[in-house]
Amino acid sequence: MSQIVSKFQELGLTLPACPAPVAAYVPATRFGDTIIVSGQLPSVKGDFSAFTGTVPNQISVEKAKEAAQICFLNNIAAALTQLKAGETLRLVQIQGFVQSANDFHDQPIVLNGASELAVQILGENGKHARTAVGVSTLPKNVAVEISCTFQAIAE
Repeated sequence: MSQIVSKFQELGLTLPACPAPVAAYVPATRFGDTIIVSGQLPSVKGDFSAFTGTVPNQISVEKAKEAAQICFLNNIAAALTQLKAGETLRLVQIQGFVQSANDFHDQPIVLNGASELAVQILGENGKHARTAVGVSTLPKNVAVEISCTFQAIAE
């Protein structure tokens, strides 16, 4: 975990607190060395308002990419609650959902915000498989929701 905290400092990022669930679930769960994080929204201290609407009609692709980055940071915050001493994270998969206009087909570009940030923070451990899906609505009218699967590995 200390490697991740150091990388956040090096990149000038702030590690968010683990977001509170908006319904009846836990932010992350662990079995063996696998950590599954519940879908995380682009919440900054509980506020979603800067990242709502349909891409690209109500929120730009660039702003949606920023939302994807915040979702990923929230995934890391949730995953870190499941680590034991001397462990760090390896990203296995990102599942991303983009609230999309009917004629919008660039969901992968939006999710590149999260994927590129994953490699910046985790290095080789940030390379991952990914799913990018366009949907008609998301909770709280957010533009992006991301869920990650991590592996806990020795630091």
